Amino acid sequence: MIAIKEINYGNFGRCVQVSNGTVDFVATLDLGPRIIRFGFVGGDNEFFEDVDNKVAENGDDFKEKFDSDIGWKIYGGHRLWAAPEILPRNFYPDNDPVKYEEIPSGIRLMPPPQKWTNLQMEMEVTIASDGSVDVTHKITNIGAWNCEFAVWALSVMAQNGLEVVPLSAKDTGLSHNRRLIIWPYTNITDKRGYWGDKYATVRQDMTATGPFKFGTNCDDGWAAYFNHGNLFVKYFPADGVHYTDGGVNYETYTNAHMLEMESLSELKNVAPGETITHWEKWKLFANVTPPAADDEAGISAVMSKVLG
Repeated sequence: MIAIKEINYGNFGRCVQVSNGTVDFVATLDLGPRIIRFGFVGGDNEFFEDVDNKVAENGDDFKEKFDSDIGWKIYGGHRLWAAPEILPRNFYPDNDPVKYEEIPSGIRLMPPPQKWTNLQMEMEVTIASDGSVDVTHKITNIGAWNCEFAVWALSVMAQNGLEVVPLSAKDTGLSHNRRLIIWPYTNITDKRGYWGDKYATVRQDMTATGPFKFGTNCDDGWAAYFNHGNLFVKYFPADGVHYTDGGVNYETYTNAHMLEMESLSELKNVAPGETITHWEKWKLFANVTPPAADDEAGISAVMSKVLG
């Protein structure tokens, strides 16, 4: 039985909660949208909540283009963007109320159209009987001309966890089989990251002094995050051809506040009125002991049990 009800949640005001009695998610309605919480009922939030508004962007661009003195705030949780990342386009101040409607086993979230970017965002979020959550992200070009972008789904994870990203194991003969895209502010020797043969891992560190980000072609179509004694697994498509940011379908970013697990759709030239869609599935496993960040055999043992 799926229960859907409006609640007031923390600092985020009016929200809607969806639960199957085992897991629940909470979506903001006064702003966003954000899936601000996901976790076991009564348990820890696997997502980060920026209750002190420490992660934000503002300035003249926001006043001139968006008529906003507030600017953009991360808020936390799971959000929807259009890639590639461009300032100020991505940081559209989504501070207005969000409409929602009930659909079978979940909700559809419909924020106001973005007037300056001419994009219309939408998310459908449902819970299956096994407790997995399906998220369908949609972006429609509501402008008068074609626009090239990809759907970008970002889950902002709580502090102190360990992320696992599988590296491509495709046999491509004499051709390369994996891409590793590094951002200019990333120190590749940063101790938060580990580069193995099968996996890359990233540990969120609250004492870190700078950001760390990389992207890769994640052919396995999943990435995982150990935290709170649980294991969060994000599944996403991995069969596209043309991706942004050097051809990657998965990116991760971390700083002292949080860690982002980011999947991307194909990069497309989107005509006026056209909608592109990107799907994710989330699963949460209880009582999972995290392996060491550099223990690839241990990571494989854990993941083989939960992935089947």
